[in-house]
Amino acid sequence: MAFDDRGPIMTAVRLLLLLVGGWLGWYGIALLLDFPRADLISIVLWFAGGILLHDAVFAPLCAAVGASARRFLPGAWWGPAACGAVCTVALLAIAAPVLDRGHAMPDNPTVLDRNYPLGLVAAVVLVWVLVGAAGAAQLADRRRRRDTTTQRSTP
Repeated sequence: MAFDDRGPIMTAVRLLLLLVGGWLGWYGIALLLDFPRADLISIVLWFAGGILLHDAVFAPLCAAVGASARRFLPGAWWGPAACGAVCTVALLAIAAPVLDRGHAMPDNPTVLDRNYPLGLVAAVVLVWVLVGAAGAAQLADRRRRRDTTTQRSTP
């Protein structure tokens, strides 16, 4: 470990983090309490719906895809493929609200002024090109190591 987890410095750091986290939580709750009751109910429903959607749909789907990928992909590709999948899901989650809203604000053309679907496709393609490069580099490294360990010198 980088730090002794029982020393006075770590105790002070933990106490500071606890105080800052408590203050930030209180501040967030205070901001929420200024909202009208209907908005608070909407926030609670969206929050609960997001948790249920994650636990009932997204997590099992990710587990199934991950288990299937491990069956079909060579070991050198597991890490890069998992990283690419996480990046793809993060990009989709970030882009989802703006994907089909190109003409949502016709009176203000500065809002949603880009081709977001094209940008999403470009970002996802870039992620998977990098996944391919990382997987190929790992395969080449494994082959190089295997070739150097199997060569025997003859006297």
